[in-house]
Amino acid sequence: MPRASREKSRPSFFWPVAAVVAPLISLLFKLEIEGADKLPREGAYVLAPNHYSEADPLVVALAVWKAGRAPRFMAKESLFRVPVLGWILRGTGMVPVARSSSASSARQTLELSRALVADGRGVIVYPEGSLTREPDLWPMRGKTGAVRLALAGGIPVIPMAHWGAQQILPRYGKLRLWPLRRPVKVVFGDPVDLGRFTSEPTQSAQLVAATDVVMADIAGLLSHLRGTPAPPARWNPSDHGQRETGRLES
Repeated sequence: MPRASREKSRPSFFWPVAAVVAPLISLLFKLEIEGADKLPREGAYVLAPNHYSEADPLVVALAVWKAGRAPRFMAKESLFRVPVLGWILRGTGMVPVARSSSASSARQTLELSRALVADGRGVIVYPEGSLTREPDLWPMRGKTGAVRLALAGGIPVIPMAHWGAQQILPRYGKLRLWPLRRPVKVVFGDPVDLGRFTSEPTQSAQLVAATDVVMADIAGLLSHLRGTPAPPARWNPSDHGQRETGRLES
């Protein structure tokens, strides 16, 4: 593992939480991490992982912590009002996201980007917005929120893929605790090259195209882990009569 960043090595609310939670997660998952050095040691970033199991956040959080950074997710604003949970979310610096109109959403994205850059923090954003609907658990079509956030602040997007969490908690299935420490493979990718999209970062077509590039990189990383080619096109739930839900939608 690469050296820890200052945000992880300095005393913080993360220390007691990680001391309790990390060993518990490690009982369920035995992480095999590749490319951890590609996660920036310092400064802001947007981490974009695939999403196919309700256990994903545990895998992603532990992988980011082991890679030397403090894992911070975007979470629904309403969760911050839940007793105890809200206190933990605020204490660990999670990022609240409110459902809002397009105009206010754009303003919020700009404010979040500025805050991330100023604080030198990373944030984890699931670009699919919800669990993939793709039958074989490949990444589906992405929402534009992750690239919108990144382009607004000039923040690198780091693609990430992992595979194996479905053995413990299948999509919409029941938790399988035994056997313990099932292997989960994780890979961090190189920053996505979004340079050609910076001239018009708020244009819808540009955001969709940039998101497609991010999703292609995530699918490529997952293909590497699974040892089989990813589908050439991303699954579009609306084409199959499936409801699309999630935050930071296009």
